[in-house]
Parts: sequence; structure tokens; C-alpha cells
Amino acid sequence: QVQLAESGGGLVQAGGSLRLSCAASGRTISSAAMGWFRQAPGKEREFVAAINWSGTNTYYTTSVKGRFTISRDNAKNTGYLQMNSLKPEDTAVYYCAVRMRYSAYALNKNEYDTWGQGTQVTVSS
Repeated sequence: QVQLAESGGGLVQAGGSLRLSCAASGRTISSAAMGWFRQAPGKEREFVAAINWSGTNTYYTTSVKGRFTISRDNAKNTGYLQMNSLKPEDTAVYYCAVRMRYSAYALNKNEYDTWGQGTQVTVSS
């Protein structure tokens, strides 16, 4: 059984950057698609970015396109979300998730079978 652990969240001023990591343990995720989602207080968990098993295909929600970059290092069993030009509206708990039986990414959170505990990102104005 695979476990995911996010790290790298914190408090940053608007315009700043953070790099989130998603470390997997228990099993390799090298053939699994990965996604990042976020949930702000009182809102639904929403899709942010996704990447296929090899890192050759990525997809971003419109609001983060050009600011966030998703990547992965299968040798380290870890995924990343580089977040630049952060805005107060990016404030949320960020979650990574994987699709252990699928190598292609999905945009719907219900397509992901394993989730991390989340890491808080707070962007001050």
C-alpha cells in the first residue's frame, strides 16, 4: 500500500514562490499518474495540475497556468509542484494524489485512489 506525504507549504507574501513535494512510500509510483488539488475554507476540493507517469504530459487549471509547474522524479518516488507569482487566492490546503492503476492523468478528484494529508499554503497580500 502506498502512502503520500506532502511538504513545503507555508506562509508567503503575494508574488513569492513555494515548492511543494509529494513523497511516496510503501510502493513505487513510477507508473502512476499524479495530480495536485487544493481546498480553501468553505470550498470544494479543486483540481490544480496533473502529470502522467513519465512526466511527458501535464495539464493545469486556467488560474495557475504559467505560474505553477508540476513535475516528478520517479527515481526518488516524488512529485513536485513549483508555485511562482503566488496570489492570495492561491491560499488553500494542497493535496497530492495518485492513480495507482492508471498512467494517464485525470482532472476529476474521484479518479484518484490515494491521497496525502495535505499541506497548508497561505499567501498574504
